[in-house]
Amino acid sequence: MSKVPTAKRRRPAYLTLYEELRRAIMEGDYAYGTKLPSKRVIAARHGVSVVTVEHALSILLDEGYLAARERSGYFAIFRADDGFAAPPVPHAVPKSHPVAHDIPDSFPFSVLARTMRRVLTEYEKEILVKSPNNGVLALRSAICAYLSRSRGIKASPEQIVIGSGAEYLYGLVVGLLGKDRIFGVEDPCYEKIPAVYRASGARCEPLAMGSDGITAGALAASAATVLHITPYRSFPSGITASASKRQEYLAFAERRNGYLVEDDFDSEFTVSAKTEDTLFSLDAERVIYINTFSRTVAPAMRMGYMILPSVLLPCFRERVGFYSCTVPTFEQYVLAELLDSGDFERHINRVRRAGRRAAEEKKQKR
Repeated sequence: MSKVPTAKRRRPAYLTLYEELRRAIMEGDYAYGTKLPSKRVIAARHGVSVVTVEHALSILLDEGYLAARERSGYFAIFRADDGFAAPPVPHAVPKSHPVAHDIPDSFPFSVLARTMRRVLTEYEKEILVKSPNNGVLALRSAICAYLSRSRGIKASPEQIVIGSGAEYLYGLVVGLLGKDRIFGVEDPCYEKIPAVYRASGARCEPLAMGSDGITAGALAASAATVLHITPYRSFPSGITASASKRQEYLAFAERRNGYLVEDDFDSEFTVSAKTEDTLFSLDAERVIYINTFSRTVAPAMRMGYMILPSVLLPCFRERVGFYSCTVPTFEQYVLAELLDSGDFERHINRVRRAGRRAAEEKKQKR
């Protein structure tokens, strides 16, 4: 199938500045609680406009690297030491996303119908062929390319498993990691997460949520070796894990010789100028990444995908790789076409722009 060529574009200055400031914060140049220079000082130091600085700082605020205090400036709130005995930051308000189940702008039906017709015409009887157990290669390759250019996730098609929604994939996770492990889940969380784990024979341990994710105390007291987390927007609380909390999760998995199940539902619709960093992109050997297309395309599109750490692939093939793919081949080719043609990303970008406009209008009315 033909693909729309992507023109090379110059990297926006605000993203370059964002990465420089984030690196400085993570490497300790701006320690926890340290006040950053003013916007004008940063602009002069880096040779950019104040507007560019504001864009970069807004992303750092969104991701939990900074906290803003009215009339006092910006303070670094990133911790790489799990946050124990850290000095307080004045008025550091963690970010949360209000939970809303209405999509601002649904996927255009005309585009979906056109793509379905094209797949029927061009693939012909290929859509009747049984899918490989982990999904058709065309879709797995398209997902890899999309995640690489949009989310910074580097994975190979063999690491991806296609399934009929996240709930089906949760069951595969238990089969892969084993029922003898204790699965820690956010408390509160989406009720089907512990329900599926328990139905699959695993033991679940609810872990209390704080203002930016599972509390350090709950993590320390837990017997879990697997954490199921929704770092972008936990349901029903709407809490987003800060940059420090994400590092704490990764350190937890490393210490316990365990794994994180990163449930990334809804993250594409962030109104931030930059998509959220994933835990998988930070540690591809300790994180199992799960996402679906039920929100981004349509609820009836019962299709999700899981990215496995490469070290788990032999175990997956042995323990659960024999399960047949639960998604029709036709639908997989349709989604592959939406990703390869750019129609999927155009829809996501359109919804994000609408969300930013709505957020700005709301802000101006205050």
